[in-house]
Amino acid sequence: MLELRRLALICEFARRGSIAAAAESLGYSPSAVSQQLVALERETGTALIDRTARSAELTDAGRRLVAHAERILSMVEEAESDLSAHKGTPSGRIVLTAFPTAAVAFAPALARSLRRHTELTLRLGQSRSGRGMREVQSGEVDIALVDDWYGRVRDSESLRVYPLLQDPLVLVVPRKHRLADPDVPIDLRELRDEPWMATPDGEPSRLAVDRLFVDVGGTKPTPWEFEGLGTILSLVAKGIGIAAVPALALAAGVRGIAVRQFPGNPGGREVHAVARGSSVHRPSVSVTLRAIHVAARYLAADLDPVRVAERSVSDSDSAGLGER
Repeated sequence: MLELRRLALICEFARRGSIAAAAESLGYSPSAVSQQLVALERETGTALIDRTARSAELTDAGRRLVAHAERILSMVEEAESDLSAHKGTPSGRIVLTAFPTAAVAFAPALARSLRRHTELTLRLGQSRSGRGMREVQSGEVDIALVDDWYGRVRDSESLRVYPLLQDPLVLVVPRKHRLADPDVPIDLRELRDEPWMATPDGEPSRLAVDRLFVDVGGTKPTPWEFEGLGTILSLVAKGIGIAAVPALALAAGVRGIAVRQFPGNPGGREVHAVARGSSVHRPSVSVTLRAIHVAARYLAADLDPVRVAERSVSDSDSAGLGER
């Protein structure tokens, strides 16, 4: 009889593309992974991995087994979820990952909502854009909060996608900048000459900023690139430059900046929760998804650019009075 642990291991090998990467992901040594794959080949009586001195890849039989294994593991999780659902009480550990700004924005509401479930523990981690869905698919996490800049995140055979909120792109400037005055109109052509700060080339938020200026000839070369929207906001607050960021990045509160709405309300991103379809009926997963939806409703109201701008002006004025 095939062992579930080894079936999960060969699926991880298929996802990662190498024994070393699968070992790192699972916390094993490469030799241990290799030994378990050899044991699986003995169980099946056929070669599953084509090994060379420099690489290893699935054989045709290996690929067929992975397809079967993914269905088997999904059915096992569905059975566990069904039994757990009849128990009714959320318990155990729920593992959630989110892109950084979502992790900061959602964490307070999740902590407040889930703390009444005394048998449930939560681990919230951060992952780079694009990794969340893969981590849910692989079983590394139960739920991922993912950002979608192009409308491409959709349900699949094994994953369920839950739309949460729209996250608009907003302009942030230092509090003493001329555009901090809400009565001063925003002209994208004039903004081309401003000292812009942005995330590196290829990052989704950078591509959104570049698209914003396509109709006016694009921006001048960005003099400063930084990873992390929090870093960019802190530098705007110090008067070093200006930036365009998703409004969710402001959820933690940043003093010393003013927030303006772009003309025409250009698109930003959508935020979704993603979970495996085989796990969504497990009480720990379903109660966490409900808490995420509640948090999203409150955040969505706060992300209106006008409300964000009003709040930033109020906070900045208070900060200025304290400094004087």
